[in-house]
Amino acid sequence: MKKSLAAVLVLFAVPVLAGQSAAPAAQAAPAAQAAPAPQTPPKPATLGMFVYPGSGQDAAKQGQDENECYTWARQQTGIDPTAATTPAEAKDAPKGGAVRGAARGAAKGAAVGAAADNNTVGDEGHLDAGEGAGAGAAVGAVKGRRAQKKAQKQASAQAQQAAQAQDAQKKDTFKKAWGACLEGRGYSVK
Repeated sequence: MKKSLAAVLVLFAVPVLAGQSAAPAAQAAPAAQAAPAPQTPPKPATLGMFVYPGSGQDAAKQGQDENECYTWARQQTGIDPTAATTPAEAKDAPKGGAVRGAARGAAKGAAVGAAADNNTVGDEGHLDAGEGAGAGAAVGAVKGRRAQKKAQKQASAQAQQAAQAQDAQKKDTFKKAWGACLEGRGYSVK
């Protein structure tokens, strides 16, 4: 027991005495493993492009030309078609829906309570203006919050659609550049 305790202390004390902590060394190992390997360009068919060797090029030459044109198209357009889609940025949705709803509900509740009040003390079942305002505020807050959530959901959906449209436009631009390069080398691209 004493030997294992001493071994544990030595394992943690040595890095600390050397000016390091034991935890960063353990955390640095996964970071080194996560280094991306050089990426080979995708085939044109992955982007919906079809390439036919119009000048009798063989498969090896076509593969080389596709890779070179892919690199050229990336340099010219600044677009990486294999990159993850752009995250959608939701527009600022209205805030304070519950507060506004509570205020509207309180006003309506007070009006209903005042109209229904028969000014009898201890009247069970009848609301006065204060009770009506409280009930209206609660109901209005719920309605306002629902409306706010609905508006946020709509704003998020619109932002996502816009991001998808922008990504599709970027890929189309990239495909035009890649195709132009391949056509310049004697391929038919559709």
